[in-house]
Amino acid sequence: MSRRSARSAPSVPGPAAYSPVGRIPVTEVFPVVEDGRWPAKAVPGEVVPVRATVFREGHDRFGATAVLVRPDGTDGPSARMYEVGLGLDRYEARLAADAPGDWGLRVEGWSDPYATWSHDAGIKVPAGIDVELMLEEGARVLERAAGVSGRESADVDVLTRAAAFLRDTTVQPTLRLAAGHSPEVTDALERLPLRDHVSPSATYPLQVDRERALAGSWYEIFPRSLGSGVDEHGVWHTGTLRTATAHLDRIAAMGFDVLYLTPISPIGTTNRKGRNNTLDARPGDPGSPYGIGSPAGGHDAIHPDLGTFEDFDALVARADELGMEVALDLALQCSPDHPWVTEHPEWFTVLADGSIAYAENPPKKYQDIYPLNFDNDPEGIYQAIRDVVYTWIGHGVTIFRVDNPHTKPLVFWQRLLREVRSTNPEVLFLAEAFTRPAMMRTLGKIGFHQSYTYFAWRNTRQELTDYLVELSQETAHVLRPTFWPTTHDILTPFMTHGGVPAFKLRAVLAATMSPTWGIYSGYELAESVPRPGYEEQIDNEKYELKPRDFAAARANGIEDLLTTLNAARAAHPALRQLRDVWFHGTSDEHLIAYSKRVAAAHSPTGREDVVLTVVNLDPHSAHAGHVFLNLAQLGLPEGTDGSHPVIRVTDELTGWSFEWGAQNYVRLDPFEGRVAHVFHVEVP
Repeated sequence: MSRRSARSAPSVPGPAAYSPVGRIPVTEVFPVVEDGRWPAKAVPGEVVPVRATVFREGHDRFGATAVLVRPDGTDGPSARMYEVGLGLDRYEARLAADAPGDWGLRVEGWSDPYATWSHDAGIKVPAGIDVELMLEEGARVLERAAGVSGRESADVDVLTRAAAFLRDTTVQPTLRLAAGHSPEVTDALERLPLRDHVSPSATYPLQVDRERALAGSWYEIFPRSLGSGVDEHGVWHTGTLRTATAHLDRIAAMGFDVLYLTPISPIGTTNRKGRNNTLDARPGDPGSPYGIGSPAGGHDAIHPDLGTFEDFDALVARADELGMEVALDLALQCSPDHPWVTEHPEWFTVLADGSIAYAENPPKKYQDIYPLNFDNDPEGIYQAIRDVVYTWIGHGVTIFRVDNPHTKPLVFWQRLLREVRSTNPEVLFLAEAFTRPAMMRTLGKIGFHQSYTYFAWRNTRQELTDYLVELSQETAHVLRPTFWPTTHDILTPFMTHGGVPAFKLRAVLAATMSPTWGIYSGYELAESVPRPGYEEQIDNEKYELKPRDFAAARANGIEDLLTTLNAARAAHPALRQLRDVWFHGTSDEHLIAYSKRVAAAHSPTGREDVVLTVVNLDPHSAHAGHVFLNLAQLGLPEGTDGSHPVIRVTDELTGWSFEWGAQNYVRLDPFEGRVAHVFHVEVP
């Protein structure tokens, strides 16, 4: 026997296991991620569009029902689906889960005997063909429908009476047929149809997180800057967790509900960066808080200059009293002085000359940090980072903003996020991943609750429209966006050259387009001077203490605008949802108009909520033009005579009210303080 033939034969993939298609086939179910490999995303009350392709053989009528399955396995909310792709057999219903948990969704196709009879009888009876036979068939269908389990007694009476009337030969056939088609009958069958040959799809996973996973207003701080300054001897002193706590009232008064802290762990001294990322730190330069680790401890410790865990607990408690939760940066890299470097050198990449490789993202170099190498001891690294995360959870952190997650193995994140969800489902993770779309989407698929986005670089009407359509309609089930006009690492040319109007209009866009948005401390002051050659601030706060005179912020109006925007978001559930955003035409390319809408059935107020936003995208000039409203998308279809309704709109930014119709004139002048309208639309 040859050596080759002695080996076991390689396994050959066989055909997929037999799975009956069902009498009424259901295919192409949405939202489903990788055929159910990972769950789609939702939060309680969020309206999820469930779609599927449903069809059947022959000409008999059929229907489809979308069903949400509760975490205990019982059926939850369900709704009949309606065709949205005419001629394509594409059906949709909109459902909302009512509590967090691991839900499921499925679609059921079914034969509709009533619709089949109604169609056939509607042709034959008026034509005098098989009249009594068709009316008797209808009576039998309605009697069957009356016996469906769960039917309300009033609807049973409606269907029973209609069946009897169909058999009453003393009445003209056309009147008997009309009884079988009456609104009372069709309404009863709409509420609970008669279904034959029910053919369910598979049940696909739907992860329902708490509401903050979708909607929130973030405010970023470097705690060491709040309360920092120069003493009478000209010596800089750092702020502390206690002095930062004293600033929380101002932040909360602006309506922010998430306080985001950059790293607060000890900072190394080896290769410490100086001001503006120089390689030579001067005495007193505090170093980058992302250069984590010193003899004072690592990721699970607090920088001694900032205070103690008792001080941190006090900050968390005060934030909670003010209605804010605390998000903490999770930056998985180490200063050369981190305890892990000496305790576990195998956790890092050792070069041929014996040195440890520092982090690089050409052209940027980070000589003060070592990236972790997950190849040599992945289990040891996992357990260490797991312990770090649970340390901060134990001290009240409910959200982690993860620095550069795309540079770590996805299998690591999938395991960590799954474990934390199993023990602390309230804890959320935001991916700071400015990288390729495939990686960003996959981070969302494997468990990250939110993601940074390309919003900062989308400036024109077309760019913003295309991006919002993608985020709201194509990827909302896997990637929840957060919009940041600037961060401590990002200052775009648009913000550099646009001045205060740019800061105002980008705040309006972020706060009204995305359910989660945030600003970096100093936004109120329109800090916009870049470091030469880079899209980031000069005198970057990553490398120095940065005291600010926030009282001066009141003069430019940005702080008042932020407060008003957050108040509008709190008042309008439409602004805290992602999936229903619609764009309206404008006559000027610098004007963008879009609306968000929540139906009364899914609104926490019990009333329909519609917000229409119009923004001047040019920070340098006034622009005027017409807004052409898609009234149907506002829930205001035109009258049967072709007339258009007149609606009242009230600007949340100014309190002004207007009467608007299908075409409306606007003028927005940034130098008069008007960069946008955020209209509450009063739906009749």
